[in-house]
Amino acid sequence: MLITLENNNTAITEFILLGFGNLHGLQILLFVIFLAIYLITLSGNILILVVVSLNRGLHTPMYFFLVNFSFLEIWYTTSTVPKMLKTLLTMHEAISFSGCIAQFYFFGSMAVTECYLLAVISYDRYLAICNPLRYTAIMNIKVCFQMAAGSWISGFLTPIPTTVLSFRLPFCAANEIDHFFCDLSPILKLSCTDPHVAEMTTFILAAMVTMVPFFLTLASYANIISTILRIPSAKGKRKAFSTCSSHLIVVTLFYVTLGSVYAAPSAKQSPVLNKLFSLLYTVITPMFNPMIYSLRNKEVKEALRKLLCEKSCPCMATTVEQETTYKETPTKGVTDQ
Repeated sequence: MLITLENNNTAITEFILLGFGNLHGLQILLFVIFLAIYLITLSGNILILVVVSLNRGLHTPMYFFLVNFSFLEIWYTTSTVPKMLKTLLTMHEAISFSGCIAQFYFFGSMAVTECYLLAVISYDRYLAICNPLRYTAIMNIKVCFQMAAGSWISGFLTPIPTTVLSFRLPFCAANEIDHFFCDLSPILKLSCTDPHVAEMTTFILAAMVTMVPFFLTLASYANIISTILRIPSAKGKRKAFSTCSSHLIVVTLFYVTLGSVYAAPSAKQSPVLNKLFSLLYTVITPMFNPMIYSLRNKEVKEALRKLLCEKSCPCMATTVEQETTYKETPTKGVTDQ
């Protein structure tokens, strides 16, 4: 909707999300596929939250950060996928100007927080494997809460400049966003003026919140791999390398797709590629994260088995409780994944 102002300019009060309107005849199929992926993502992350919360043996720093990560993934996907599903059914979907700002900011906050949490998780594993004797002294409850809180606070503060600069731009009469959510590139393309300042600000912030945590993660895993190579057990090496490779694949995919969208100038981006990369880091990758980070972990699977046994066999609840103990060795949860 457009409102004509006194100076003959127009003020946009809503945007139209075009989504995948060019894929005629495939909307229903895509709706079913993305809905299934969304439900799997929610189920996997909620399951991790429940299992870790109810099992005292998993109340360790590593699982504390994974709970934060799972909680983040729930809201990360929820910020975009429900609106995308509705767009698939209606062919195009209206979103208010303020609603577009909220979606853009909230999604950006979740993405930035994920970058920091990925770096924190890699640092936790670095300490657990490379410096196990000092692990419990360094990663105490206070430090864990500080690192998690720092990730969340930084995540919600970082997108503010980009959000303010982008949505204070004057927009032309066109209000159709060629995307399935309010993303930066298609929004800047609707501006009547040169969005150079907003683009440069975004580029600098994107470099800070992607490259710095990414290289910290690589540095952590370089030290981890160096330590693993000195493990005498071949089985231990295989398990540890499997964990590292899975984590690095997800981290690399997340950073590459995220950086390809937000680091390049908006004018040089193809709408089709923009949507494709966005699907990878908003829909596909979050679905695999619970399986890669937690559900493949033997401790989590054992805790889930005990939890299901408690619910189905109440008479065994006491036995299960006696079997559940707090694990003092911090490296077990990492190397047994």
